[in-house]
Amino acid sequence: MRGKVLGWLWFEAPQGRNGDAKVQGKEQEVHSDPGLLTEVRKYGHFDPNGCLTCGSCTVSCSAATDTASFPRKIVRYVRLGLRSMLLASLEPWLCFDCRDCCVSCPRQSVPGEGMMTLRRYLTAQYDWTGLSARFYQSKAWEIGALIVVCAVVVVLVILFHGPIVTERVELNTFAPVPIVHAFDMILACVLSFFLLTNTFRMYWFTMHTVRKVRVPLRHYIAGVGTLIYHVVTQVGFRQCATRGRWIKHWLLVSGYALMFGLVVVCLKWFQTDKVYPFYHPQRWTGYYATAVLIVTSVDILIGRIRKREEIHKYSDLSDWLFPILLLLTALSGIAVHIVRYMGLPLTTYCVYTAHLAIAVPMLVVEVPFGKWTHLMYRPLAIYLQTVRDSAEAESARRAAASVT
Repeated sequence: MRGKVLGWLWFEAPQGRNGDAKVQGKEQEVHSDPGLLTEVRKYGHFDPNGCLTCGSCTVSCSAATDTASFPRKIVRYVRLGLRSMLLASLEPWLCFDCRDCCVSCPRQSVPGEGMMTLRRYLTAQYDWTGLSARFYQSKAWEIGALIVVCAVVVVLVILFHGPIVTERVELNTFAPVPIVHAFDMILACVLSFFLLTNTFRMYWFTMHTVRKVRVPLRHYIAGVGTLIYHVVTQVGFRQCATRGRWIKHWLLVSGYALMFGLVVVCLKWFQTDKVYPFYHPQRWTGYYATAVLIVTSVDILIGRIRKREEIHKYSDLSDWLFPILLLLTALSGIAVHIVRYMGLPLTTYCVYTAHLAIAVPMLVVEVPFGKWTHLMYRPLAIYLQTVRDSAEAESARRAAASVT
């Protein structure tokens, strides 16, 4: 039986032109797509059939609010085939993966992993290129893409490297900084283009498709501080039952952001053949970034191997590749540093090439199309939810004032 859905109600309705159920409510016409559940399951473990709709998961969630209650509501969206409602939802991004809902679920249907699956699904929907969907649904596509980009990097180094000096280490002669920096800036522009266009699609889906509350520009401006605050602090992870996750996550993000800034923005200062003393910022900033990347990546991998915590019991290929690539990038970077100071010219050039062949594929594949996009979508979701709540509250106040 087909039907139509408005809010939490399910009732019989005449079928639409294409056989889909329709409803014209206060917000907009909503279709029920029976194939949505099958599609979502391609992105991970999603078990709505075990849900009793008891609400234990929502009650136990410290991040759920009156305006953003989950994961129960999102599970219902998928079960009822409400694709447009799911695309317009911010709730999967407001979940910080504490897995308290998994512990409280009487049927052990693992709603927390369902939320992770939905984040993968939504990442694929935001991506207009279709590559995220390919990578999440096919191991061959994701691994193949990494291998192809790795091969391209090696070929570029072979074609464009400078003179090979063997009497001493001259890394900047082998890899001229202007050429490497130009490549970095081109790569940064390309990645930014994909990230920004996908981010705009997220904004459009969540603010201009189903919900019809008009949001004045002043609400967007007033919420910018919230966006910046959550980008810098990643403080949302403090809501998790395991408080140490916030510190680990912040260290990981800070290390990655610092290393990205050093090798892309400050390459002329960072990649030099001059040996600075240990206390020089050029050295200890690099050491900090490398150390936190190694420690946090190893911690993630150990957790996924042991599977003792609820968050690590289910793992997608992307959950493994991301920390592995981060770890290899950090290790190869410190290896370049060591062999340079040991005075091994050919070894330095080879290790540097290997470092690029690991770091660049990670950036090209994982940053705009993989799990690293969570770092952008989560703070943006908090910002948009803040904007949405303030606009709806203002609309409610005006409606109440007009009645009185």
